[in-house]
Amino acid sequence: MSATAIATALQRVQAAFQRHPQAGLHEDAPALSRWEGGVRAVTRHADGHQISTDMPVELGGSGDQVTPGWLMRAGLAACTTTRIAMAAAAEGITLDLLETEACSRSDARGLLGMSNTDGTPVPAGPLDMRLRVRLSATGVSPERLRTLVETCCRHSPVGCAIETALPIDLQIELPPH
Repeated sequence: MSATAIATALQRVQAAFQRHPQAGLHEDAPALSRWEGGVRAVTRHADGHQISTDMPVELGGSGDQVTPGWLMRAGLAACTTTRIAMAAAAEGITLDLLETEACSRSDARGLLGMSNTDGTPVPAGPLDMRLRVRLSATGVSPERLRTLVETCCRHSPVGCAIETALPIDLQIELPPH
């Protein structure tokens, strides 16, 4: 889709949401993950797309698929890239380059439920996360590009979910005995 078509689509949706704000609230497509044996899982979208995950050999997996943690970083990078591309199109900026790299540092002891020597639990999730955005647009000042990226990061759904540490409503279903 061209930048003009993207900008037009965004203007149309924004106008509709301004008239009917409740139209912006919706249930997101669920991700249904099924265990495939070992530590492998296949997660499916309602439209049929699917992705397999597994753990590295050191953690009992085959190591031949991406890990669930990598999918989180991939989601963050893809969502940020998409949000920047949308905003650039809306502002009439023609991007020459746009790459987003999401990195994190984790302590695998947390995954195993281990504690530090002082007894405090080791966090299972990343200890820190970093986003590196590389972009260029002929004739656009570095300041404008920096502002574009910073604004988009504040409005990236995946980034916002990670930064606000959204609570998870855990529901467990067990078959009757």
